[in-house]
Amino acid sequence: MSEHAVDRRDFIFRVGTGAGIAAIAYQASASLRSLVPNVSYDAPTTVKLGPVAEFPDGLKFLPDERLFVFREGNTFHAISAVCTHLGCTARAEALSSPETQQVGGKALRLTHRFQCPCHGSKYNGDGSNVSGPAPKPLAWYHLSLASDDGQLVADLAREVEHDFRLTV
Repeated sequence: MSEHAVDRRDFIFRVGTGAGIAAIAYQASASLRSLVPNVSYDAPTTVKLGPVAEFPDGLKFLPDERLFVFREGNTFHAISAVCTHLGCTARAEALSSPETQQVGGKALRLTHRFQCPCHGSKYNGDGSNVSGPAPKPLAWYHLSLASDDGQLVADLAREVEHDFRLTV
């Protein structure tokens, strides 16, 4: 009978040890899984900018989106305010007199130029880089109108060529 008791005791010890190891492994996997978020904290790429009527002729800067929106009559285009060097927010400087330039095969009335306050990169009014450490021009983004409420919508993940204009 003592042999039978030792086998039972050994069996219960092994089952308890196995259950303990399984519990520790489950807890460790749950702890590691908690390091990976279930939610994306990235900013949305499609952003409603507001009703068309809120945009005056000329330039409107939207600081939350870091975006310059230009309006000329019923025509709109959007240029990023993010410097292509290190991501600082570029500032717009009004030109003393507006210029007309061929951009992407279309005439564009330029009223501003851009400058990065961090490292001195300078951009023309169409976003093309002129001087400084910026390696490429400012991005132009696709604009559209929301079908539900008619607000101006920018797709910050969809860069467009410099000949893009939205006419409403």
